[in-house]
Amino acid sequence: MNRLASPAQLRASLIRWALFIIPTVMLLGFLSGQVAGSPADNAWFQSLNKPALYPPPATFGLVWSVLYFMMGLALALVCAAWGSRLRVAAIFAFVIQFILNLAWSPMFFARHDIGIALGVIIALDLALIVTVILFFKVRKWAGVLLLPYLAWVLFATLLNYQFLQANPGASQVESTGAVQRYEF
Repeated sequence: MNRLASPAQLRASLIRWALFIIPTVMLLGFLSGQVAGSPADNAWFQSLNKPALYPPPATFGLVWSVLYFMMGLALALVCAAWGSRLRVAAIFAFVIQFILNLAWSPMFFARHDIGIALGVIIALDLALIVTVILFFKVRKWAGVLLLPYLAWVLFATLLNYQFLQANPGASQVESTGAVQRYEF
């Protein structure tokens, strides 16, 4: 016998992982958004010049919900891959990139620091590329499930950069929406 588990046992393991991981990933993503606050209610964000590529605000909630579901499923596939020698490294890489993901919204929307947020999202880009590569090596479909997430994060990086370019000194904008200026 050369199998670690029967196909039924592998499916059951995947289902158990998915039932735990998918809601956890989605909940943590939701909580990160709650900590950051709603962009619609954020006077600082409303006062910023928006880049031409900025999509309608309703897009973000829908896209992130789908992406967090796909991320959770991809992680569940990797967690259920007991025979893979890269399983632990892939899970660790996922955790690192997910922490960076969760840190970006509070940095951008709550701390109002577009520059540091850009640094966080660039670190997320790099960590996510490593994660995608490891996921592909553990389970092909886990890597495939992360590709839309990678595309969206790269797009978000471009948006973050464009926000920084369009709003130099945006960290000086108060939460009331007022800009503090000094003239000499």
